Amino acid sequence: MVLCIATNDSHSRSRLCLKFGASLKSCRRLLQNAKKSHVDVVGVSFHIGSGCPDPQAYAQSIADARLVFEMGAELGHKMHILDVGGSFPGVEEAKVRFEEIVSVINSALDLYFPEGCGVDILAKLGRYYVTSAFTLAVSITAKKEVLLDQPGREEEPGAAPKTIVYHLDEGVYGFFNSVLFDNTCPTPILQKKPSIEQPLHNSSLWGPAVDGCDCIAEGLWLPQLHVGDWLVFENMGAYTVGMGSLLGGTQTCRVTYAMSRVAWEALREKLLPAEPDEDAEGVCKPLSCGWEITDTLCVGPVFTPASIM
Repeated sequence: MVLCIATNDSHSRSRLCLKFGASLKSCRRLLQNAKKSHVDVVGVSFHIGSGCPDPQAYAQSIADARLVFEMGAELGHKMHILDVGGSFPGVEEAKVRFEEIVSVINSALDLYFPEGCGVDILAKLGRYYVTSAFTLAVSITAKKEVLLDQPGREEEPGAAPKTIVYHLDEGVYGFFNSVLFDNTCPTPILQKKPSIEQPLHNSSLWGPAVDGCDCIAEGLWLPQLHVGDWLVFENMGAYTVGMGSLLGGTQTCRVTYAMSRVAWEALREKLLPAEPDEDAEGVCKPLSCGWEITDTLCVGPVFTPASIM
């Protein structure tokens, strides 16, 4: 068994310690009860929650884990696993970069769990690996203009401030669930690049569910868009596909796998036999890693995964 300890996740967007994790005060009692019940506690785990802006939370949790290891050793538990959890950012624009967090963790490990101490260090790197692997494309299914409610302000007829409400075919109960759980505000990339002369309008994006909570983003300044236009959202690989529901009758998105020509060539050299030069001339190189369409795909990819290191 691995004992999960509580952390200081007060600054995290999604606080897991409200539900998971034992306090340091209760750890000795839990270890004693485990020993009496003939349960071997082999390690300690923790998770500082999602979106934590303070890397020092990892250092404090590693120090707490050291204390629990010492308690376990006193009681006869042979502990050799430390799981430092997840919440590692997968985008360069994060408030705290991955390299900063790793630097703090490595310094704390050198102090409390130095190399050769016999402890295996684990981490959950799911968000770090897959965030940039998916790009989401959604279409506008409906739009309307709504007057902004500003009490106490008198406007001439027709001059009241307005916002444009766009309804999309995905919402917070599907790919955009991070709006509910991580308090994010997704910002779209327009498929059609607007001209400099185009005016911008106060806009909001809503999902397809018949639910007042299905609001994806508000206060966006966008050019005039139309039903059928496409919006693109990058870095949509973490907690998206697997977290969606069918609330309101919405359907899950179709996933198309694609890669850049450079990435395809790198993989082809590693995995496929070399082609004779005379046969390679004029052949359209497949760009997709979805084998079912590699024979017909001869255009640039719609989605581009993270670059191959």
